[in-house]
Amino acid sequence: MEAAIGLIELCSVASGFETADAMLKMSGVELVEAHPVCPGKFIILVTGSLSNVESAMDKGIDIAGAFLVDTLTIPNIHGDVIRAVMGVSDVDEIDALGSVETTTVAACVVAADAARKRADVKLVEVRLAMGIGGKSFFTLTGEVGAVQTAVNAACKAASGEGIIIYKMVIPHVHPDLKKAIL
Repeated sequence: MEAAIGLIELCSVASGFETADAMLKMSGVELVEAHPVCPGKFIILVTGSLSNVESAMDKGIDIAGAFLVDTLTIPNIHGDVIRAVMGVSDVDEIDALGSVETTTVAACVVAADAARKRADVKLVEVRLAMGIGGKSFFTLTGEVGAVQTAVNAACKAASGEGIIIYKMVIPHVHPDLKKAIL
């Protein structure tokens, strides 16, 4: 069974630490990420069984109060999404390259999960608002058709006015660019 994932985004760094601590004190959740992001926000990402994630999310929402910006719970997140967020994906070769850039952290997680579940691709990276002005993006690789299918599924899953900033598929990535991606 795949794990659930819970995300809370706050507009206060100090409240973010307090909220993360309260969530982690709930039994059975594991911290994926908890840190400040641009522009002066804080994200908390936890994983575990659905019931444990839901309990931690309820506690986090309660503690965050007026500082709460956004939340997201995905019951059966693809494990590759969690690994790519943590920077431990197992990609060692780039075939075709796809990327989707979003305006929100939650949209990026939803899009990356949909992409991975829809097509036989490998997630290279999921970057959540760190050092990129609060935007988020993910990159993936695989055969051209699979990458195109995954990117389309991602965009459909994260649809909404202004959510997708840009999407792209490069069928044959230049060798020098491959070095920069891996």
